[in-house]
Amino acid sequence: MKSYKLSELSHAEVESLKARPRIDFSSIFGIIQPIVDDVCSRGDAAVKAYTEKFDKVKLQKIVENVSELPYPELDPPIKEAFDVAYDNIYAFHLAQKSAERSVENMKGVKCKRVARSIGSVGLYVPGGTAVLPSTALMLSVPAQIAGCRTVVLATPPGQDGSICKEVLYCAKKAGVTHILKAGGAQAISAMAWGTESCPKVEKIFGPGNQYVTAAKMILQNSEAMISIDMPAGPSEVLVIADKHASPVHIAADLLSQAEHGPDSQVVLVIAGDGVDLKAIEEEISKQCQSLPRGDFASKALSHSFTVFARDMVEAISFSNLYAPEHLIMNVKDAEKWEGFVENAGSVFLGQWTPESVGDYASGTNHVLPTYGYARMYGGVSLDSFLKYMTVQSLTEEGLRSLGPYVATMAQVEGLDAHKRAVTLRLKDIEAKHASSVR
Repeated sequence: MKSYKLSELSHAEVESLKARPRIDFSSIFGIIQPIVDDVCSRGDAAVKAYTEKFDKVKLQKIVENVSELPYPELDPPIKEAFDVAYDNIYAFHLAQKSAERSVENMKGVKCKRVARSIGSVGLYVPGGTAVLPSTALMLSVPAQIAGCRTVVLATPPGQDGSICKEVLYCAKKAGVTHILKAGGAQAISAMAWGTESCPKVEKIFGPGNQYVTAAKMILQNSEAMISIDMPAGPSEVLVIADKHASPVHIAADLLSQAEHGPDSQVVLVIAGDGVDLKAIEEEISKQCQSLPRGDFASKALSHSFTVFARDMVEAISFSNLYAPEHLIMNVKDAEKWEGFVENAGSVFLGQWTPESVGDYASGTNHVLPTYGYARMYGGVSLDSFLKYMTVQSLTEEGLRSLGPYVATMAQVEGLDAHKRAVTLRLKDIEAKHASSVR
């Protein structure tokens, strides 16, 4: 990993460090657009063809109704782990429900905001180089709490055309209605357009590779009329460490994201003096060699880097500029620095909080903005599966009080029909009152 001292860099050089490994979306869009169009026109047949082409799996049926599938048998320790994760994720997202409040802004003028679930949602659960049943929980649990009626979970099939049993267990537990046995752009397209067997959804969630991301980006700007959770790229972590942090823990945290894939990026920010960088580098090398996915991690480390900051203020300032998906603050009294963090998908405070707990079972959601999008996006939450409507109701007295102001503003904007919608009612009110006086 390359290293930089922030105090010795120009403003432009510091700014350049926030750049991620470049993704050439223009060429990727050229690859994905024909797949999107083909699935739109040929439906199930196109999904089957691309699944056979890319995953080497020949499917007779691409969609399963989850209610018709039996619960899979899991080893007791595995079942218990996923049950604990489910309970924590459910509890954390249930707590995000907000009470409906009505506000009377003026006498007789009441306004409120009400939540309704998105009717149909698509959840993408990757299954290429690693099967991710944890993502099935992260997406399906808030959809379950929100009350989404149709929940389609897409995940690549096994070589025998089967569904990963851990993914199926999580899907059944969290109320998924359909499982689409497909991955990649063809799965995103099937959920967006709808096919003979796959219900059309209104919003698509979930992480994925650059092809999945490109499909989501194309389809949200198409006649499919869908929205997406967020733009997302390869996984990333930024670790802020001081002299009190264990080199073993620092190395493990960096590698936990580097192993996701060769396009992941990890950043170490050393805050202050007294940190043994050599010990950290030796530990990274040692742990990386023993990882089954060590080759992926090594490639990710080749475009990752270390930054030296004079103190915690400078360290957090750089982190806010970088806007990481995951921010680990492995420093003394980490909690007191939380308020200084402005841009991060999820934050992990203190020496006993590895990023892995958020990935799996602490209760927070692991579907997070990457590639610097944490500057303007938050991670998936209960609100991601809801839409909000405003409601207002006026009494006769309320319109008499508010109406003249509305009519004046409409006149200023030259919108006479808007003005008349108020003034005609006010005339009716006055006429009614005049007749009652007689």
